[in-house]
Amino acid sequence: MNFNWNPSEALALAKEGCTQCRGFGLRKSSRTGLEIPCNCVFRSIFRACHRRFRYCASQEKHVSQARLEQVNGKENRQAWGIKDEEYMADFCLIARRFLDAPDYRIFRFHFLLGADWKLCCRRMRIQRGEFFHAVYRVQEKLGRVFRELKPYSLFPLDEYFGGAVRTPLPGTNRKVFDAPLNPRRRRLDPPLRKVA
Repeated sequence: MNFNWNPSEALALAKEGCTQCRGFGLRKSSRTGLEIPCNCVFRSIFRACHRRFRYCASQEKHVSQARLEQVNGKENRQAWGIKDEEYMADFCLIARRFLDAPDYRIFRFHFLLGADWKLCCRRMRIQRGEFFHAVYRVQEKLGRVFRELKPYSLFPLDEYFGGAVRTPLPGTNRKVFDAPLNPRRRRLDPPLRKVA
């Protein structure tokens, strides 16, 4: 999947202490030399989607309601949907489709059923290190898929649940957001009021 990543989006999702991207979210590819998202960004995306999955699964059944939503396309129409249940189904089906059998077993036991690492290692007969490497691999694979899936991705969550769709900015406004930061510019500190 080819996808253009916004540096500010990758920066917001990056882990501050990451040794690969140094907290910037994008790193140089060793093969192509192009800037690609770091694995910490994909793990962050997966964790956000998994938190939302757990939230949807923990709600009482009477809380979810069918909602009438606007469907954009050639013909603007409305459709009924139950977003929480649809999201949980999409989350599980995407994982089943994109993970191989051993990774899907880890996903099912650890992320869906909530088994800790000791139980997973005993059940799957693997070592602790193998388990955590597999967990990171699952998070990275699914984080990439959740963000880059076409035509409708699971992440960002506000687009999935709110229906807002990102459109590219006109050419005149795009220059403002893509302007590089001046490293010599000092930080602007607001004046502080004296405390009595």
